[in-house]
Amino acid sequence: MNDLDLNTLLGAEDDEGRARRRSRGSGKRGGRRRRRRRNRGGFIAPLLAFVVLAGIIGGGGYYGYLWLSDALVPDDFTGQGAGEVIVEIKDGQSASDVAQELERLGVVASARAFTNAIANAGRSASLQPGSYKLRKHMSAASAAALLVPDNKLLAKVTIKEGLRLSDTLATLAKETGKPLKEFTAAAKNIDEFDLPRYADDKLEGYVFPATYEFQPKTTPTEMLAAMVKRFNQTADEMDLAGGAKALGHTPHEIMIIASIVQAEAGRQEDMPKIARVIYNRLERKPQMMLKMDSTVMYALKKYGTAATFAETKTKSPYNTYIHMGLPPGPITNPGDHAIEAALNPAKGDWLWFVATDPKSNVTRFASTEAEFKELLAEYRRNGG
Repeated sequence: MNDLDLNTLLGAEDDEGRARRRSRGSGKRGGRRRRRRRNRGGFIAPLLAFVVLAGIIGGGGYYGYLWLSDALVPDDFTGQGAGEVIVEIKDGQSASDVAQELERLGVVASARAFTNAIANAGRSASLQPGSYKLRKHMSAASAAALLVPDNKLLAKVTIKEGLRLSDTLATLAKETGKPLKEFTAAAKNIDEFDLPRYADDKLEGYVFPATYEFQPKTTPTEMLAAMVKRFNQTADEMDLAGGAKALGHTPHEIMIIASIVQAEAGRQEDMPKIARVIYNRLERKPQMMLKMDSTVMYALKKYGTAATFAETKTKSPYNTYIHMGLPPGPITNPGDHAIEAALNPAKGDWLWFVATDPKSNVTRFASTEAEFKELLAEYRRNGG
């Protein structure tokens, strides 16, 4: 290399050994030279990165290959799997949380495979809490396909209007497969439920009849709590407290009336009239006894609305043939139609009603005792 080339690379010096500086107007040649130096420096960084990466792979050998392979293609099973695994997605869990649980249970080969599969399906944020039935050693895509709402494991239970608490507990046990004794024990733990104060610490009348869906791990206490919560929602929607006050009664008394209406009515359209009969008897001067057969049957733990003469003599506070006024509590769990009828009774002066045709459930009403006797005769003619 000659002196000129060396000076070109290192920069020219003056006679005293100091590097010469060019002014801004020193010419284009120097400017091009500086740009070339910068370009050389810009090329070195990516070149070094490539050399380092090659060194990692080459130096690490087989282990470096495995690391890169796992990072790009995670372990995954193939096929639909076998056996049975119940997986519960809890409220608030992310797709990553679920993926780790699936790997722990042996459903998928790796959490990364599942998160990739669920992301590819566009459902990372749509996993819903609940219990699901999956299999062991499934492909991640197959597992993701089963974690949908239609595949939830739920016990669907319909509690009919007018069931007593004992019947409600038996229905829950039958439909969920849990022991009846667990429901009976749970019903006694009143403090576990958000009962309204006027319920007087009793569940009868306040486990609302409706259709419920329960997960396999839902406890009897949680089921009953959900039914009480549903009652509270219905009471708020109907303004039970305000309506009771307007009628001159407590909410508890309205629920007692509604439970009797529910037990006595054969048809929904007759409910407001039956409610009116109850109010007319309570408000009559002098007050009449209610004499409702349904309350007697409740006292005897029997069913029906036609008590015998002997049954009407039973000694119980629920026997409205011997005690004035309303019984101490509801005799069924009334539905919304019966509660609505108790809050909005029909207008009329009826004091009696008779289901004159037991087969059709038609109920007829009377304002005088003579009319009442005629209805009883019709009832007997129809096989009552």
